[in-house]
Amino acid sequence: MAPGTMAAGPVHGSGPGDSPEGPEAEAPERRRKAHGMLKLYYGLSEGEAAGRPAGPDPLDPTDLNGAHFDPEVYLDKLRRECPLAQLMDSETDMVRQIRALDSDMQTLVYENYNKFISATDTIRKMKNDFRKMEDEMDRLATNMAVITDFSARISATLQDRHERITKLAGVHALLRKLQFLFELPSRLTKCVELGAYGQAVRYQGRAQAVLQQYQHLPSFRAIQDDCQVITARLVQQLRQRFREGGSGAPEQAECVELLLALGEPAEELCEEFLAHARGRLEEELRSLEAELGPSPPAPDVLEFTDHGGSGFVGGLCQVAAAYQELFAAQGPAGAEKLAAFARELGGRYFALVERRLAQEQGGGDNSLLVRALDRFHRRLRAPGALLAAAGLAEAATEIVERVARERLGHHLQGLRVAFLGCLTDVRQALAAPRLAGKEGPGLAELLANVASSILSHIKASLAAVHLFTAKEVSFSNKPYFRGEFCSQGVREGLIVGFIRSMCQTAQSFCDSPGEKGGATPPALLLLLSRLCLDYETATISYILTLTDEQFLVQDQSPVTPVSTLCAEARETARRLLTHYVKVQGLVISQMLRKSVETRDWLSTLEPRNVRAVMKRVVEDTTAIDVQVGLLYEEGVRKAQSSDSSKRTFSVYSSSRQQGRYAPSYTPSAPMDTNLLSNIQKLFSERIDVFSPVEFNKVSVLTGIIKISLKTLLECVRLRTFGRFGLQQVQVDCHFLQLYLWRFVADEELVHLLLDEVVASAALRCPDPVPMEPSVVEVICERG
Repeated sequence: MAPGTMAAGPVHGSGPGDSPEGPEAEAPERRRKAHGMLKLYYGLSEGEAAGRPAGPDPLDPTDLNGAHFDPEVYLDKLRRECPLAQLMDSETDMVRQIRALDSDMQTLVYENYNKFISATDTIRKMKNDFRKMEDEMDRLATNMAVITDFSARISATLQDRHERITKLAGVHALLRKLQFLFELPSRLTKCVELGAYGQAVRYQGRAQAVLQQYQHLPSFRAIQDDCQVITARLVQQLRQRFREGGSGAPEQAECVELLLALGEPAEELCEEFLAHARGRLEEELRSLEAELGPSPPAPDVLEFTDHGGSGFVGGLCQVAAAYQELFAAQGPAGAEKLAAFARELGGRYFALVERRLAQEQGGGDNSLLVRALDRFHRRLRAPGALLAAAGLAEAATEIVERVARERLGHHLQGLRVAFLGCLTDVRQALAAPRLAGKEGPGLAELLANVASSILSHIKASLAAVHLFTAKEVSFSNKPYFRGEFCSQGVREGLIVGFIRSMCQTAQSFCDSPGEKGGATPPALLLLLSRLCLDYETATISYILTLTDEQFLVQDQSPVTPVSTLCAEARETARRLLTHYVKVQGLVISQMLRKSVETRDWLSTLEPRNVRAVMKRVVEDTTAIDVQVGLLYEEGVRKAQSSDSSKRTFSVYSSSRQQGRYAPSYTPSAPMDTNLLSNIQKLFSERIDVFSPVEFNKVSVLTGIIKISLKTLLECVRLRTFGRFGLQQVQVDCHFLQLYLWRFVADEELVHLLLDEVVASAALRCPDPVPMEPSVVEVICERG
């Protein structure tokens, strides 16, 4: 800073004891605060209202808007830093700002001046108005004093007359009461004649206390005697009217109320009231029972529940309300009597309702039934609240729950019948082409039809029982329908129960051939196996997910996991497929067994062609291969050799060395040959004929061929063959080998079994002379 500026600092000081916060420094600060408050009043910015600079440093002495602005320092800074032109521009700008500030100040002064003038006028008017109000209050006080004086003088003047008037008014009231007492007999008689029983009871009630009090006076005693005679006749007429019972419940209640007011015993009236009510309600019950009779057609279930609700339930509500109003003084004993009355008649009504609902169980549509149950349940809310001890609401809820459970059982039975119907349609479709001699629908199409039909029936059943849980239904918020009905009823009882029933029905076809399983078409077994496998892979999960989404299962009871059902369906599919293999293997085995047992193998001629049964075996195996391929995938095969179709069978198995065993095979040494054959079997691979079947075509055909060839082997072991019989077996086995190897997973399996067949035939032949392999090939190619 310049020296001149440095010197200016002590000049502005006021002495050693003064500071910037002294009296001289506080005066500009107060002016700025006042200016800021005015700007706040007129809505200017907070920074302007507070009089503080907007800059970052409020202690800068060169800030024009700062609290510590120093003109000398500011001018010295301008002279040092700014050229002449900028100094002149700064002067012009400062003059403009000064003028603007002056203009703003004048505007503020003028506006405040006008407001001060308006405030002054208002205060002047208020002073005038208060002055007028004080004058009026003075006049009001004077008038009140005059009124008080007049009132005191009037009260003093009329004091004596007021006492006399009060006495006369008392005498007049007493005379009116006496007149009423003397006229009471005639009044009562007139009311009884006109049938105004209520008015007569009110008259009697008003005068009874007075007559009782003054009965020692002869005149009052005579009035009381006349009134008692008339009251006795009134009681007789009321009882007669009550016993006739022609009027409705309100009139009956009115009669009881009047009799109670006349002092009749409440216990007796209570019994009579319930007896008359029982008669009316039993008439309603008889009317409902007549609608259920055998001769007239039963009304619509909704109409029946409406009739019962408006007739019996409405009448029961009226009886209960009137009883509780009339006999409230009876206490718990009276309440229990009413509860027993309602419980008995309510039980009879519920029995009729259940009979009508049982007639509705045959229908498939639940909409009308649910509406009827909803109205039935709603109607019993009122008597249930009035007669909580009778348990009517709980009994109605139990009926609704029982009907819901029965409907679930009905839909489960319907799904079972639908499934059996689908199986019947499949049987007919499989049998129809054979009867008509034309090709029918394929297995894949039949499987798709059965799966879609069952799924549509399941969805329809879910939609039907979902009506029981609709929000607008009154009983849907009950704990049973929020929990047990959804989880144990619909999910477990209906869906899981049907899936398990379907698996059990399918497994019932796996009985022994001698029982009903023998009549089952093999194609049906194959179709059911694929259906159960599809359920295991996708359908079960889809159905249970759909059920859980629709019914929002909230019950904590344990439910069957999806994995358990899938395992059961897969096991069912495996059993069906295994049984299919056994059935088809048995069919082919029967042909082979008959062909072996019915032929004379000792005297047979030299073979010239393949036997027809072997051709039939190959044809049937090919047909089975096509049939299984419609529903199952190919499967995995082992690598097959290139000479599988060219191999021929000699007398001895290829696993044995012919040159080694031929010299020793003579009629004189049969034991040695058998011994060597059995020893060789110990080192050959064991063939499991009934091994588990996999879900593919190769595994199925392998199982069927193993059963067939094993049967052929066992039948050959039981026969004795001549030379040409052995050669015929050799030709047949070569023919089978030409075609069957391509159906199995491992061609070596066919080779081993056919080797065993030829070797067994050779062992059972007295003169085993094999045919040349080239001749065998020519015969098989020609055949």
